[in-house]
Amino acid sequence: MSGRVPRRYSPRSNATGAVQEPRAFVANALDGGVIAAISILAGVGLVMIYSLTAPLSDASGMPRQFTRQLATLATSIVVLIAALRIPLAVWRRLALPLWGVSVAMLLATLVVGIEVNGARRWLALPGLRVQAAEIAKFATVLAVAVLLTATPSRRMRLKPIFGAAALCVPPIALLLLQPDFGSALVMCAAVGVLLFAAGIPMRLLLPPAALSIGGAALYVALRPYAHLRWVGFLDPWATATREGFQLVQSFVAFGRGGIFGVGLGGGRQKLYYLPEAHTDFILAGIAEELGLVGVLVVLGAFAGLVWAGVRIAQRAREPLAALVAIGMTSLLGIPAAVNASVVMGLLPTTGFTLPFVSYGGNSLLVCSLAVGILLRIGACEAAPVPTRISGASRRRIGRT
Repeated sequence: MSGRVPRRYSPRSNATGAVQEPRAFVANALDGGVIAAISILAGVGLVMIYSLTAPLSDASGMPRQFTRQLATLATSIVVLIAALRIPLAVWRRLALPLWGVSVAMLLATLVVGIEVNGARRWLALPGLRVQAAEIAKFATVLAVAVLLTATPSRRMRLKPIFGAAALCVPPIALLLLQPDFGSALVMCAAVGVLLFAAGIPMRLLLPPAALSIGGAALYVALRPYAHLRWVGFLDPWATATREGFQLVQSFVAFGRGGIFGVGLGGGRQKLYYLPEAHTDFILAGIAEELGLVGVLVVLGAFAGLVWAGVRIAQRAREPLAALVAIGMTSLLGIPAAVNASVVMGLLPTTGFTLPFVSYGGNSLLVCSLAVGILLRIGACEAAPVPTRISGASRRRIGRT
């Protein structure tokens, strides 16, 4: 060998002085299976939304929900690409302002929001409806990640916890007033994951965790709707015509589907038996028509997405990038775990969509934003993915 050391990565400049990143480095954005996972989920979601809403088709023969989801998916791709081009430093500056805007939107929802099924969760804006809870979850997780990197001292372990609580309590309180217990639960869980990832000792995390569990139990005991859902969860068959109706119909869908399903379009539960078949309980529709195989494909895609997000966080060059990657991964993985658990009867029923799969524009757009930030961190804020060098390449390097 000539003794020369291969150069490490450094950005190149063009004739105008603008920094250009090598294609190989930018290609890291596609590493980790993130693109493959969300493509599978979005594809399965579109197919199943079409199948489950076919009985609701208009005169044109095309379900209205399917066309809306298709249009939202196209918009979400634009959002993802835009987020992929925004540096992490910009999100650092926008974190607290976005959090303030999200809290203001939650307040506005309580005052002038649209009430549906006894809950006031939608804010009417010109030409669209906005679910402020989705924006609040994203903004709070981002703000907590920035806060945790702004107070890195190991001697002040309680300060980050109090700071995270100060950011969490206002939106959680407003969410519970809507009421939206599911979104509040996911926000608590995502912030807990961030605190754990930031290195806060478990002995300091146990008291706030116990306080959160106690508060949740008190909320369920005091709110009639939450108490009835808990009763339906504990004994769905005894309340099959009331509180347990939706869960029992989900069980029926899983039982009919078996291993390979009854076939795409052949499900019966969508014929007004299973409420919210294309939104909260879309996994039950997948189980009936595509069987256990379809369910495992969806859950496997989510597992791959979470694994890829954790791997991106592990490669991050700075603490903020790592925590934001963990936060964005939590916003994708925790709702998926909660939704799947609800549909399978492992948790009480909550009005919660399955990311990228269920019908719902707000969830799809915010999840696409989270994926775009995650891909940006993997491309520009993390170490490149190591590649294997063939024997021939080693010999060529040796001759240099």
